[in-house]
This record gives sequence, structure tokens and C-alpha cells, in this order.
Amino acid sequence: MNTEAIDILMVEDDQNDIDLALHTLRREKLANYIFVARDGEEALDFIFCREAFAQRSFDRPPKVVLLDLKLPKVDGMEVLKQIKGDARTKTIPVVVMTSSKEERDLVASYHRGANSYIQKPVDFDKFRETVKTIGLYWLLINQPPAVESFEPLEGAADARS
Repeated sequence: MNTEAIDILMVEDDQNDIDLALHTLRREKLANYIFVARDGEEALDFIFCREAFAQRSFDRPPKVVLLDLKLPKVDGMEVLKQIKGDARTKTIPVVVMTSSKEERDLVASYHRGANSYIQKPVDFDKFRETVKTIGLYWLLINQPPAVESFEPLEGAADARS
């Protein structure tokens, strides 16, 4: 797979969720390149272009990260914290997609910079529809900022359109 042109980085350790999400995204033709990291450490290596992914470039970030919270090696909260805490990666949209029903996980995810928090539906059809909707929004509708460093114009933070 061409790791230079990743549309989605899926960070998930449950093979059933991986299979269903990949099937849905491909069937709906929403993503050309999807990379699956099966633990938090692999996700961080991928995002930060290190170890096995040292050939990757920060100039080609994923368009969206689908992040589970309960992961081996490095948990999802730490992955989120590191992505959003680094100037090179903080604008990458991160959608937390978890089975957690804990209010503290929802609050902590947004506190650490998550762009969205979705509880994984257990129903097969609802899961597929959720993945499809995520793909439609983040890959086709959302307008991401340019990759270059962005400095807002003075006073622009208060401007609303």
C-alpha cells in the first residue's frame, strides 16, 4: 500500500470492526487508501513518521484518523494527546470511535482535542451506516486546512461568517 497518500488511518485492534469498516468504506468508494494500525504504538509511529514509517512525510497526513480508545501498547487517549499536542499533526481530524459508554472518556477525548466522539453501534447495519457517514463527512464534505503552517490573521479568531 502507498503510505504516502493515506485517506484514513484506522487505529483499531478488533478484527471484526476492522473488516466491517474496511468493507463499508471500499463498497461506498469513500477512501482509496486506508492504513490500519492495530495498536497505539504503531499509530504513533505512522503519524510521526518514525521506525517502520520513517520514509513517510509529514506533508501527506491522513485526511482523518479513526481512533479506538482501548488499544494495546499505547492507549487511545495517549495517541490523541500526542497527535493534538504536536504542531505538525494537531490539525489532523481525529474521530474517536469506541465502545466506551463512559462519560469521562467522552469528556477526556474532547478535552484532549478530539474532533468527534462516536460510540460504536453494536448493530451491524448501524455500524456500517455510521462508518459510511463518517467517511462522507470527513473525506468529502469537510474542508481541511492547508498542510503548511497556518498563522491566523490578527483579529481573525473572533471573525464569524
